[in-house]
Parts: sequence; C-alpha cells; structure tokens
Amino acid sequence: MSPNVPEQFQKGFKIPFQTQQTQPGKQHNLEPAPIDDITADGKQYKAVGKLAGRVALITGADSGIGRSTAILFALEGADVTIHSTEQEAEELRAVERVIHEKTGGKRKVATVTLDLRNEMQCRQLVAMHLEAHDDKLDIIVLNHGHQNAITDITQLPTEQWLTTFDTNIHSFFYIVKNSIPALEKSSWPSINFNASINPAVGHPELLDYTATKGAIIAFMRALSNQVVGAKGIRCNAVAPGPIWTPLIPATMTEDSIKAFGTSVPMERAGQPVEVATCFVFLASADSSYISGQVIHVNGGVVIN
Repeated sequence: MSPNVPEQFQKGFKIPFQTQQTQPGKQHNLEPAPIDDITADGKQYKAVGKLAGRVALITGADSGIGRSTAILFALEGADVTIHSTEQEAEELRAVERVIHEKTGGKRKVATVTLDLRNEMQCRQLVAMHLEAHDDKLDIIVLNHGHQNAITDITQLPTEQWLTTFDTNIHSFFYIVKNSIPALEKSSWPSINFNASINPAVGHPELLDYTATKGAIIAFMRALSNQVVGAKGIRCNAVAPGPIWTPLIPATMTEDSIKAFGTSVPMERAGQPVEVATCFVFLASADSSYISGQVIHVNGGVVIN
C-alpha cells in the first residue's frame, strides 16, 4: 500500500476510544477526523463536473456522510442547501466555509437549521431551499438520522422509539411529498436515501434505528416504482456498514469502539468519503439506468 494512504484506510486500523457528552457527537471533536475528500488511494478527490448546473438539498450535512456528500457535490459543480439541527449549527457553518474554500466561492450554499421531526418544518425546509435557489431542485439526499443504543427491549423508552421513527422515516415522507412538484420540473431529478446495513443483519442494540432503516429501503423501492416511470424521478439508497462518523452512539463501550469496523472482511471502518462518492454516482448521469436499488458500502459484507 502506498505510504501516502492515510492510516484510516489501512487494514486493521482501530479507532481510539473517545466519548462525547452530546448525541450525536461533534465531528470536530473526533480524533482522527473522518475523511471527507481524500480517496482510499490517498489522493485528493478529483471532480470532473458530474453535477454541474444542478441544485441539491442535503439533510444532516453538518458531519460524517452528509458533510462529505455536500463537499463532493459542490466540488462536482452543484449548488447546495445543507441542513442540520440548531444544535449542530456551528458544525454546519464550518461545512459552508469548507465548501467556499474548496470551490473558490463559486458554489452557492444555503444553510438551514430545522427539527425535521415536525411535518411543518419539513415543509419549511423545502420552501427555504426553493426560495434560496430560484425554485430549482434536482437532487435530494436524505441523510439525517437518530441513533441510540439500547441492549434490552424492555428498557427501550417509547419516547425514543417514536423520536427515531419521526426523525428517520416520517420526515423522509414529508420532505419527499413536498419536493415532488419541484423535482418534476428538473431535467435530471433524483431522490437518494441513506439507509444502513442493519436491516440486513439485525443489529441487536439498535432495534428502533434498524426498523427505520428497513422502512427507508421499502419506502425507496415503492417510491421508485411509483415515480420513475410516471415522473422520471430516480430513487435509490446507499446502505453503509461501519462508517466512522459522529452518529456512533455515545453508549458504545471502549471494546466496541476499538473493534469498530474490524469485524467486516476489509477489517477496518469505512470513511464518509467512501459513501459520499456513491451519492455522487447516484445523482449523476453515470447511474442513468439505475432506480429502486441499494448500494451496499460495508467493507465486504455480502448482502443477498
């Protein structure tokens, strides 16, 4: 392996144990930092204008996969609306600064902080995006999510169950429903979902999260069958395995953190950029004949 390849991409890399008081954690506190725009060969991501002239709405863009996706989309030529909750507003502004730095200020970036558990705020998100980008919407990436590990179903609070569903799947329905009229006007529309490996393997500590991720995949497939022919809107999902992001539950033990990712065939955790490149693919002309599908980015775990 080239000496220029960051150690995070190397087989057997173990993430140092660390905890944060907030959930989800803040990306700027993670050490080593998740990788946004360096590919696994150690090279800077090279954009070629795959999304030039397009406008994207990306939720949960303050950190991890959402942050990397927003950066790569902007590098590929897209103007973007990036979203987070108010608690992550500082992180979101940092993403905006990074995009402006990396694109020389050529890309328009609108920032929105809303609690998407609320249908009215989901409608507001779409409205704010359209106002910021002259009613243009080509690409949606629904990436936001809530995750908290509970090992015993009898100890899983009903409030947490409802919060996870409101965040991870109900909001997706609200946003998609209110975005369809704008997407129908696009010459290259796509809706892209961040799912998970967990519905395929049945994560025992994440009952509510796993259930919502399975619902996302089912929703995506049914939605594709409804809109890809009638409206020309392609719908796909990415299902990551163990990815080094601030979404990892603060409740994970030291042993779990140190072993994070090493149980998959590639024997390492993935990096956000390795998922974000899939979102670039699904939003671009490279995937013109793909809809209703799931791309499994999980370090080699075979999913049938």
